[in-house]
Amino acid sequence: MEERVFGRSGQQASVVGLGTWQLGADWGDVDDKEALAVLEAAAETGVTFFDTADVYGDGRSEQTIAAFLRGRPDLQLLVATKMGRRVDQIPENYVLDNFRAWNDRSRRNLGVDRLDLVQLHCPPTPVYSTDEVFDALETLVAEERIAAYGVSVETCAEALTAIARPNVASVQIILNPFRMKPLAEVLPAAREAGVGIIARVPLASGLLSGKYTKDTVFAENDHRTFNRHGAAFDQGETFSGVDFETGVEAAGEFSALAPEGFTPTQLALRWIIQQPGVTSVIPGARSPEQARANAAAAALPELSAETLTAIRELYDRRIKDQVESRW
Repeated sequence: MEERVFGRSGQQASVVGLGTWQLGADWGDVDDKEALAVLEAAAETGVTFFDTADVYGDGRSEQTIAAFLRGRPDLQLLVATKMGRRVDQIPENYVLDNFRAWNDRSRRNLGVDRLDLVQLHCPPTPVYSTDEVFDALETLVAEERIAAYGVSVETCAEALTAIARPNVASVQIILNPFRMKPLAEVLPAAREAGVGIIARVPLASGLLSGKYTKDTVFAENDHRTFNRHGAAFDQGETFSGVDFETGVEAAGEFSALAPEGFTPTQLALRWIIQQPGVTSVIPGARSPEQARANAAAAALPELSAETLTAIRELYDRRIKDQVESRW
């Protein structure tokens, strides 16, 4: 599979990575055996980039990746984790002592001495403008606790603030055919600065797969039930912030745009891969079959100008007014 480089850190990631939130929690139940099978299937198809976080299953996702890697010492993978969401979301918690403690826990969970890439996990907005925060991250690099650092953001404004920091290696942001605002300023700024872009929530929490109807019911412990209106965390993380009924209708139109040989999911992933400035897209997978199908999007033909135009028209007509003013 094609690999792309985080310009500032020199690290490489497969253009389709694997997001592992669903292997920890908040997407219904995934047992350990199935989780390991998903990781194996992704690696077999050429995925070399796994994204996790210390809060996914309170460490379960990190521990599952560690268990997988112990059995596959031959693999050369870039594993990114995140920190900061296990405490109250106030800027005062983003200090060096806490960073060291969180870092120690993730290193134990992942079974490594040094973490490849650590991202601040959608912290309060003032954190991105606080020099002491980035001084603390530089200290972690100097202490060889981490090789590089980045941020995960909710808004385009946060992304642009982070990109202006000289040593931020990556920005993780929601980008998909139902969330196009980053195309205007964030991706061009990242390209110019050499900052990697990790595209998350690429399927709008599954909407873009075209599998849901207005009557679809999700498990009680699935964020698509309990966070639909932003009750637990930022609403934009669930269905990209799109109203579910609107999203289902728009997803039906989106599915009809898939060229021959593409599933709707692969259409969404291929659209993201083609955006200039994207380093890696990180769909989740709950089964080996999903992991393989996601990875296959990297080898599909580029989308035509006609298809790209039709996707943009759908976004402008059905989605744009719901999301662009908020994120």
